[in-house]
Amino acid sequence: MPVLPLRDLCVMPGIAMYFEVGRKELIDCLERVIRTEEQQVLILTQKNSVSKSEDSQIEEFFDRGTVAEVKQITHLRDGQTIRVTMIGLRRAVPKTLATVDGVLMAEVELLDRLSASAPEEQQMAMAEEIRRLFYTYGEVTGKVGMAKVNSIIAGEDLETMLYEIATCMSVNYEIKQNFLEFDDIEKLYGAICSALDREIYEKRLQEEIDSRVRERINEDQKEYYLREEIKLLRKELGEEDSASEADKMLERLEKLKAPKKIKKAIREEIQRFARNGSHSSESSVSRGYVETLLQMPWKKMSRENKDLLHAGEILDRDHYGLQKVKERILECLAIRNLKPDSASPIICLVGPPGTGKTSIARSVAQAMNRQYVRICLGGVRDEAEIRGHRRTYVGAMPGRIAVGLKNAGVKNPVMVLDEIDKVGSDGRGDPAAALLEVLDPEQNKNFSDHYIELPLDLTQVLFICTANTLDTVPRPLIDRMEVIEVSGYTQNEKFHIAKDHLWKKQLENTGLKKSQLTISDKALWRVILNYTRESGVRGLEKQLGRLCRKAARRIVTEGAVKLRISDRNLEEYLGKPLYLLNMANARPEVGVVRGLAWTSSGGDTLEIEAALFPGKGELVLTGKLGDVMKESAQIALSVAKAYLGEQVEEGYFRKWDLHIHVPEGATPKDGPSAGVTMATAIYSAVSGKKVRADMAMTGEITLRGRVLPIGGLKEKLLAAKTAGIKLVMVPEKNQKDVNELEEEILEGLEIKYARYIQDIWKEAFV
Repeated sequence: MPVLPLRDLCVMPGIAMYFEVGRKELIDCLERVIRTEEQQVLILTQKNSVSKSEDSQIEEFFDRGTVAEVKQITHLRDGQTIRVTMIGLRRAVPKTLATVDGVLMAEVELLDRLSASAPEEQQMAMAEEIRRLFYTYGEVTGKVGMAKVNSIIAGEDLETMLYEIATCMSVNYEIKQNFLEFDDIEKLYGAICSALDREIYEKRLQEEIDSRVRERINEDQKEYYLREEIKLLRKELGEEDSASEADKMLERLEKLKAPKKIKKAIREEIQRFARNGSHSSESSVSRGYVETLLQMPWKKMSRENKDLLHAGEILDRDHYGLQKVKERILECLAIRNLKPDSASPIICLVGPPGTGKTSIARSVAQAMNRQYVRICLGGVRDEAEIRGHRRTYVGAMPGRIAVGLKNAGVKNPVMVLDEIDKVGSDGRGDPAAALLEVLDPEQNKNFSDHYIELPLDLTQVLFICTANTLDTVPRPLIDRMEVIEVSGYTQNEKFHIAKDHLWKKQLENTGLKKSQLTISDKALWRVILNYTRESGVRGLEKQLGRLCRKAARRIVTEGAVKLRISDRNLEEYLGKPLYLLNMANARPEVGVVRGLAWTSSGGDTLEIEAALFPGKGELVLTGKLGDVMKESAQIALSVAKAYLGEQVEEGYFRKWDLHIHVPEGATPKDGPSAGVTMATAIYSAVSGKKVRADMAMTGEITLRGRVLPIGGLKEKLLAAKTAGIKLVMVPEKNQKDVNELEEEILEGLEIKYARYIQDIWKEAFV
């Protein structure tokens, strides 16, 4: 039987159909078939619809085809295409293919009609169901006219109806070819029902999507028209500027990185601003509020430097010493490497002025690659400085914390709270209490600023607080911070800081070059010893700046090319020495004992003198002493009386007045560390024993003669070393503090510990 190979087309048994043919070999085949008696041809569908192979193989076609009778051939006007009308007869299977006289021929096995194993009642139910489903298909999809649908479902034969429905369906030719593969009518029925259901579902889904799209388009068009109308109305009212500003704010909001709740609140505020209009009294307030919200770094963070070696190099480059602070920062970086989302520590640097507390915070920011923000709290008395003003007030503004974050532009800066010990309080609130929330890791995740009224996350901020003393800082605030003491510098540390940092800085500030002005090491030492007296290096920096200014003037006026400052010509620049070292006495004396004191500018030595005069047993105190030192003198006298009772005659202390004097009477003196010094002076004055001149002592005393621990030990030992003291008596409980000191401080000093006053007296008297 001749073979008519078709692409993308299947012919069903019992179904009449027509189509156009343009390939020459197919036209020749059909013209031969129409001249035969039976006019039958085998319709086979190619698997590959784009195949153009001339030598057709059986593998190129599907396994099932249809034997059809050619009814009519009509040549179209173009002369190259024919329209063929045929009717499918039976399904068939090609066995072999061969080309005979230019025509593709096939050995064909004809197949019987579909078998039906189901009873007649079930077949009738199947016919009713397929009619209902195909009717729905026609209604929903519109791919088949309803007249055609009604014509098909009016048929009685189930097999013919199924093939007619398969022919009318708008599905892929491969699916239709699959319908020819079924030999059982029930399986064919199931496959066609599934295909109809799928087509109906896809069409309904597409209609639903189209409906939503149309609704959205209608809403957008409606919104567009309304906005245009609002613009025209605002233009007539002269409020066009506020609308355009609101649009710009909305554009900035879209680019803002912030949580959804924050963006929603900002959007509502922008809409409120747009509704108020530019002439409203609230317009400027609302505009400023929105601008502040849009500038806050809700999610923006700077990328941290996690290289510990690099951070350590920066800290060592900028600062000499301060090992505890550097170690703590490097520990923080190490933890950030292991746990990037860990909360930043809250550090409080406590120490005398000029010790580099604020400047090292700037180096920390550089080492961690974070933004640096400094907030000075000295003299702050209004709680609104921390929490911000409520927007109900005219001129309201955010608090300093929120402003610091806004200026930094990121949510993880290094924020320095400078002079936290000088925060005051009055009727406007207690700023120190407001700082409790700022510096509490459990609370500052949702810090509330009265102006912003939206939660600010401060957990990623590295807070570094600075203070000269913790005496005025509330206890709850201290508990929230990690306190690191930044004690005074040794003379050697001051020398290195001056040589490596301060001198270069002052040369740069005055515009001098290294070749124009140099200073000898001996001159630097003299500046440190004779022109400054402090724990830090601020005064030292001022003196070096004074040297540079004097030299700059000489270079300009005298035309000097190169100047050198040495210890011999230092007084020409700085004048006579401002301070003379309070050196140890040359020889032992009676009633003269050297004590050690801590001051805000560092350590110092004090000579306490005691003398007896005939009188009525009165105690005279001079030297502008505070209440604590006066009480120490009373206790020292009682202790001396207790130990000297057997060595003096009865009624001795009722016949003699005791005068205790602390030199430099114009300087106020107070503190709980002069008890042992006063007791030793009294004991020496009464007993007539001389006290070692190269010895100093510190510590408080009880009525039972026990020696109590003291603070500021490092500064006191530095002062003793500067004064040429060889032996220092320290309370036994301060031994742990001595063990933590650098070897440089202890070098040249003999430290002995005292538990009772007798331990000191054993070493003190010659």
